[in-house]
Order: sequence, then C-alpha cells, then structure tokens
Amino acid sequence: MQQHRSYLMCRPEHFTVSYTINPWMEPANPTDTALAVRQWQTLYDTYIALGHDVQLIDPIPGLPDMVYTANGGFVIGGVAYGAKFRYQERVPEGPAFMDWFRDNGFEVAEPVEVNEGEGDFLLVGDTILAGTGFRSTGDSHRELADVFGKEVVSLTLVDPRFYHLDTAISVLDPVQGPGGVDKANIAYLEHAFDAASQQELAARFPDAIKVADADGAVFGLNSASDGRNVIISPRATGFEAQLRERGYNPVLVDLSELLLGGGGIKCCTLELRR
Repeated sequence: MQQHRSYLMCRPEHFTVSYTINPWMEPANPTDTALAVRQWQTLYDTYIALGHDVQLIDPIPGLPDMVYTANGGFVIGGVAYGAKFRYQERVPEGPAFMDWFRDNGFEVAEPVEVNEGEGDFLLVGDTILAGTGFRSTGDSHRELADVFGKEVVSLTLVDPRFYHLDTAISVLDPVQGPGGVDKANIAYLEHAFDAASQQELAARFPDAIKVADADGAVFGLNSASDGRNVIISPRATGFEAQLRERGYNPVLVDLSELLLGGGGIKCCTLELRR
C-alpha cells in the first residue's frame, strides 16, 4: 500500500566523472551534465506526481557526487546520523549535509566511524540492515545502534560492483505495522553477499524477491518504493515483471547518465523520516 514519503535530493548541476572510487566510474568516458540534470528532473517530477515531498540541498562546485544524497546521512524520527565518507574526494560532503540537517530542524548525531549513510543503512520495519565490506565500517554499525536504539543486522558485501547496500537490496515496504503492512519485504541480489549474510537474509525474508544479476547489474535494485509504486531502471525488465507479479506498480525512470558515476534512483534519494 502506498505511503506518503519525504525525500532529500540534489540537482546534479556539477555532475561529472573526474576520479574513480568505484568500478562504474571511468573518467575517460565523457559525461553529459545537461542530460544528467534532465534525467534527475524526471525522477524529481515522478516523486511530486506521486504525492511525495521533495526537499533540495544546494549543489556545491567541486563535489560532483552530491547528487547521490542517500550517502549524506541516515534519518529516523527527526534524528540525522551524519556521514563520514571513506574517500577523500567525498569527505567535504559530510559537513555540507550536516549543516543542511541542522538548518532544517533535525537533531544531528555526529559520526565518529566511517559510514556512507543510507547508501549502506536501510530501515525495514523496525530493523536496520547495515552493509559493510567496501565503504561503511562494521564499527559504524555499533554506532548506528547506539544512536537509534534499534536492532542492526550487519551484512557483508563481496562484489565490488555492488559497493553500497542500496545497490543490492531494495526495501519494498517502507512502513511496517500501524498504517503499513504486517510484514515488510525486500528484493535483493543474493550473490552480492557473503554466505553468512545470504543465510541471514533468507531467514529474515523468506518471501523476498531474488533478483537476477542482469537486473542487478543495471542498478535495478537501486530503487525507491513508497509501498506500492517502485521506481526502477527501465533496463531491469526481469525485476519489473517480478514486482508486477507481487502486486507492486513499477515506475520506470532512466538515470543512465548518473550510472556513469556509480549511482541510480536510490542513490539520488535520501529518505527524511521526521
């Protein structure tokens, strides 16, 4: 069932690929900033048309990856746990997002450990799934549990193509319990995780949609769901069919230009839970 959501986004006015910090980034390949902005605008307009709220953080010259707002923090109940980026190229983004949270009425929890926000932290019901292996450290998972007082389930990513948790898991039901579904569900790419994490996911989400590599490789799982409408890449055709079979409504938005920087729909979408 559809839930009203609130998101933070950043217009990619300075988007380019000038360095390499993930397997998708190749500075030798040309990027089209104007195309990136047009594709991003379609995503923004889609959220508005679906009735969701979208707030904007101003892009900063020299920080081309600010468009991937999901990495800028993790927000529950009006508390924003800030990001502390692994790579120096993105480190200045952390304070910029923290300033935005403060200026917009959020209580801010300063990070000590390296973490990349909602890129690696996903709320499913009352449980936080937390990724490690490439970006966020395992120590950040303990810090996360201290900040929010919720169960944190650590999952280890092993495929460098899927370096953030939100590239390998899609939360299909953002609200569980009153006003939401009885049991929240996910979709995920099984082989993106180590054996122990696969066992954990299978035990917790026996009804999960298991997505094929062909759909994962086009960032099909890097999607945003309001509980009914699931915004996904138009190239994830198998995942689209699986969603329809389960009663969800796939909404296709092409962010192919932003994929050159290693990001997709969810990367550009930070959920603001007041």
